[in-house]
Amino acid sequence: MRFGILGALAVWTAGDRPVTVPGRKVRLLLADLLAHEGAPVSADRLIEDLWGDAPPRNPARALHTTVWQLRRALEHGEAGAGSLVASRPPGYALDVAADDVDARRFERLLGEARRADAPQARLALLRDALALWRGPVLADLADADFARPVITRLEEARLTAVEDRAEAMLALGEHGPLVGELAGLLERHPLRERLHAAHMRALYGVGRRGEALAVYDRLRLRLAEELGLEPSAELAALRQSILEDHPTQPRPQGRTTAAARPLTNLPSPVSSLVGRDAAIERVSALLKEGRLVTLNGMAGVGKTRLALAVAERAAATGRDDYPDGVWLAELAPMEPENDDGAGERARRSVVDVVATALGVRDEIIAAGRPSSPARRLADALRTRRLLLVLDNCEHVIGHAARLVDTLLKAAPGVRVLATSREPLGIAGERLWTVPPLTLPDRAAADPAEALRATAVALLVERATAAAPDFTLDETNVAAVTAICRSLDGLPLALELAATRVRALGVHELAARLEDRFAVLTAGRRDAPARQRTLRAAFDWSRDLLNGQERAVLRRLAVFSGGFTLESAEEVCSGDGVDRTDVLDLVARLVDRCLVAATDTAGARRYRLPESLAAYCAEWLRESGEEAAVKDRHLRHQVRFAERAEAHLRGPDQRRWLELLDAEAANLHTALDTAVKRGAAEPALRLANALAWYWYLRGRLGEAEKAFAAALAVPDDGAGPERTRAAAWHAGFALCAGDPVQPVDLFDELADRIDDPRARAAARWFLGFVSIGYGDPDGSVRRLDRALAEFRALADRWGTAAALAALAAPLRLRGDLDTARRYGEESAALFREMGDGWGRLKATGTLAVLAEVRGDYEAASRLHREGLRIAETLGLWTEASASMSGLGRIALLLGRYAEARELHERAMRLAAEHGYTYGEQFAEVGLALGARREGRLDAAERHLRRWLEWCRRLSGGHGEALILAELGFVAEQRGDGAAALALHREGLEAARATDDPRAVALALEGVAGALSLVGRHERAARLLGAAAAAREAAGAPLPPAERGDVDRVSARCRDALGDEAFAELSARGRDLGLEQAAALAEDDGDRGPRGQGR
Repeated sequence: MRFGILGALAVWTAGDRPVTVPGRKVRLLLADLLAHEGAPVSADRLIEDLWGDAPPRNPARALHTTVWQLRRALEHGEAGAGSLVASRPPGYALDVAADDVDARRFERLLGEARRADAPQARLALLRDALALWRGPVLADLADADFARPVITRLEEARLTAVEDRAEAMLALGEHGPLVGELAGLLERHPLRERLHAAHMRALYGVGRRGEALAVYDRLRLRLAEELGLEPSAELAALRQSILEDHPTQPRPQGRTTAAARPLTNLPSPVSSLVGRDAAIERVSALLKEGRLVTLNGMAGVGKTRLALAVAERAAATGRDDYPDGVWLAELAPMEPENDDGAGERARRSVVDVVATALGVRDEIIAAGRPSSPARRLADALRTRRLLLVLDNCEHVIGHAARLVDTLLKAAPGVRVLATSREPLGIAGERLWTVPPLTLPDRAAADPAEALRATAVALLVERATAAAPDFTLDETNVAAVTAICRSLDGLPLALELAATRVRALGVHELAARLEDRFAVLTAGRRDAPARQRTLRAAFDWSRDLLNGQERAVLRRLAVFSGGFTLESAEEVCSGDGVDRTDVLDLVARLVDRCLVAATDTAGARRYRLPESLAAYCAEWLRESGEEAAVKDRHLRHQVRFAERAEAHLRGPDQRRWLELLDAEAANLHTALDTAVKRGAAEPALRLANALAWYWYLRGRLGEAEKAFAAALAVPDDGAGPERTRAAAWHAGFALCAGDPVQPVDLFDELADRIDDPRARAAARWFLGFVSIGYGDPDGSVRRLDRALAEFRALADRWGTAAALAALAAPLRLRGDLDTARRYGEESAALFREMGDGWGRLKATGTLAVLAEVRGDYEAASRLHREGLRIAETLGLWTEASASMSGLGRIALLLGRYAEARELHERAMRLAAEHGYTYGEQFAEVGLALGARREGRLDAAERHLRRWLEWCRRLSGGHGEALILAELGFVAEQRGDGAAALALHREGLEAARATDDPRAVALALEGVAGALSLVGRHERAARLLGAAAAAREAAGAPLPPAERGDVDRVSARCRDALGDEAFAELSARGRDLGLEQAAALAEDDGDRGPRGQGR
């Protein structure tokens, strides 16, 4: 038996007959076992992979049943194959030969190809390997978490194999066939340098030398504009060789993609899409022809479902077209735009919804950019290639259109599929009107002929699901035809009708429909034409519900963005509906297709279709119970947020972040309800409960606006909540770059809070966020007080958080021993509590401290741990920082190619999320590597890009480091005067940091500049002073970082001799930092206080 994952999951018998493996869970189990390549997978791991955060009541039994189903499916395919699924502690394994799995055979052939000496043999093996691919890896299961690492690895291996095959063909002189193929690949992988090299050589080989050079020029321009990079030295050498008419064969390694992350947020459909195959093909084709396609049509015609089907197909088969994923942004929960001030809120909310769907975080660096939120979002997407589905644009049509126009102009790799009842009306829009389903002939008497009409096919499928005994035959085809034609082929109306087949049968249903025909086709005369049929259909459906069903349906309109069963039980019960009945009532509404059920992130959620939700909202207002239902919704959301807040610190952090993500629209609606009602107490409670969630998700601007709105509500006795909210608001406003309180009043804000635990938490947060905002002493003072308060309260999380926050300024001040002690204590506490964010912060500090000590193995391990945590929690900006940290370690170990790759990946990831500080940190890492490799022009270009930014926003350490690096660039070029000016400016910046290591670096730089201009005695003394300063701080210069000092020392020794150099260096060690700085800045022939040169 053979197994395939290079495409959709597939199984074949030894005779190549396909074997059906039914059921998603069974297929997931098989894919999971295949992904582990014969190694046993623990039962706990399999349960987690199959059911995630929603395990069955008896997980072990459910897993056992799924294993049995898999064994039975394999046994049915081939006798004895069921035994391939072996029980092996601690779980199960798939006992199958490596060559019986296409992915493992592919990797074996790839390895043999690389070991083959002859190009002919290598090419044959590579062609055999690539022929095994049937499509994207696990195309039908690509959304499974366990599959993502396998998908990433194999897709990268596939692309590498294509590059290897191209080079083998070039070696055999097969240039012509490659020209077109490689051109197509470059469109999908525009930054892949090996592909560019192969394409250049292929074009040159067929006599198209000018085009080969143009390929290089286009790549160089793109790298410079998008990443601020230059092509690799190997590619530049190939260009030169083509210019000289003797092309060589370098193999640029290329730049890999950013950290693996989820590639879609599309919900899993729970029913099939009937009658839309041709529509899916047409819309998919339109998306290839243009970058904006809008699906329009009347309510109920199926715009959203068609858009999701097109998106599902793109996510499953279009990885080359959309390597950065397919993403859904639902605009239905938003309030409509209008002229009373809500328009601006709607405009910003459209940006917020899209940014949240795409995972682009609202970082504090956005405040430093003088541009609109839409422009900043476009900047974050400028290098991405993705498909964005914007669903339900009609009620915010103007704001949605302006955002789409901005994105399309600034982000060339973004395509948009929108649904709306009217066109967006912007340049480049391709409009496609979604038609109703096709109708049968009025006189259709043949069931087979009637089924050719897609309206009949949908009604029959849904009716059969509701009433399994129902079949379409000669006795009922006329009634079915009448129903479909009366309902104009509208999918929503047909689905509503199908729910009554079980109770009424199609003949009585058709008769009732005839009784309502005038209503269903006419509707209200004052309503828009597109609403008349739907309003009538909803009225008819409402009349068929009993009293409890009606009450629950109209009350569900209070929810935004969907709801859980628990939420429905809380909000929809009461006033004639018992809580215990809500489950059955919601289930009946789902059966009637009045409520849609979806599985998102392993959890079942429900939602009203958009038009039905609007109908029910109007109905709720007319019922007189809107205020009571909104009040229950508000109370429920406050309780939920407060319960969730308690779980955001500890082992359940990830799960509750995802639960809060799912409820974000409801929470926003509840807060808006409280603010509009003037209910200060619930508004402030809700904002306070959500504060830490907003911070973890990076939604800093959203938090600031929410607190401002809640605090603007007049006081109704919510004093304790108000003082807490004022502290949170001040901290978030500072993060957002628009402070509402001077930082010197932060202590007073915390002191106003009566509750000791809340007071300590506020003091910690205000100290934590103000570390980098010009008040280092005040920050440390607040954090010290918070630490003492947390310890007195025996608050372990607070203690760990205060220790982690204090470690950073202590490290920057040179108090490395205390910083390390605090970091280790913090890490231990967070580890005991299972808090991922806390571990990430503590390990980041410890990693940097290990790097300072020269313990690169420990630093690398800690950065890797931080990267894993960040990826698990979906904190991509922190992931960028961890990658840069790993890049720094690789640089120090002399692994320059690895360092360059890590820093490039980190820079791209930071840019994708609008994380400017992360971009700066990564690009400075590229500069460090370029200088050490001797690429001084590239180093200077990287550094100059960020110097002014550091002076304006970061200052201190960032400015000092960049000036030091620029000074060393000038020194290595032999420009002593420029080097001296840069290093002295850097010394001034370093002294402002109170960090002896920063001052030591500046002194070493000044020494290098002085050694160039013949002032070797003073240079030697400054080197001694710098070494003493580093040792006093407990951070002597590790061997891997001694390159600059060794170079300058050698120059001084050559001029002075070893003995004189040693004596002068020893004299320099006796200087204090202030004396050394004065010596460095003195231009006279004698040093300070007559100490001579």
